[in-house]
Amino acid sequence: MKTRLLFAILIALLIFSGCEKREVATAVSKDGKPVAIKLGVTMDPECGMEVENMAHSSEVILKDGRAFVFDDPGCMIMWLHKNKYDTKDVKLWTYSDDTHRWIDAKKAKYTMTDSTPMHYGFGAYEKNSTKKTLISFEEMRLKMLRGENLTNPKIRKKLLGF
Repeated sequence: MKTRLLFAILIALLIFSGCEKREVATAVSKDGKPVAIKLGVTMDPECGMEVENMAHSSEVILKDGRAFVFDDPGCMIMWLHKNKYDTKDVKLWTYSDDTHRWIDAKKAKYTMTDSTPMHYGFGAYEKNSTKKTLISFEEMRLKMLRGENLTNPKIRKKLLGF
């Protein structure tokens, strides 16, 4: 009997010791600027994945300062839609693929064929110097909401040929 109890306690300890603290919207932005991301710890509230690197990350800052971090601009768009936030009422940031800094997501230009964490394909750019076709934030938002991204096999074939 003691062996079973000890075994159960050991299993419980192993399970709970493997649980790491993950954060969703625990940071507050006092000035509406992006918050620091704890890579490998901060979770995307839309897809549930940990934000592993800055590339393609995005943030939503609510009026009360709460910050939500996303691993992919597509996740940010879906989360905004599901939670009924108007893009005019929040600050949106995205990490640019060309200048490697935070930029206003509404002013960014987006590709449709980048390799992003959730495979939506929308990479953000600050400058128009890329040789890829760029679209506006609003066009990217509409394409996400209509399912016109690289996760759609028809769109992927049209844009990438496979």
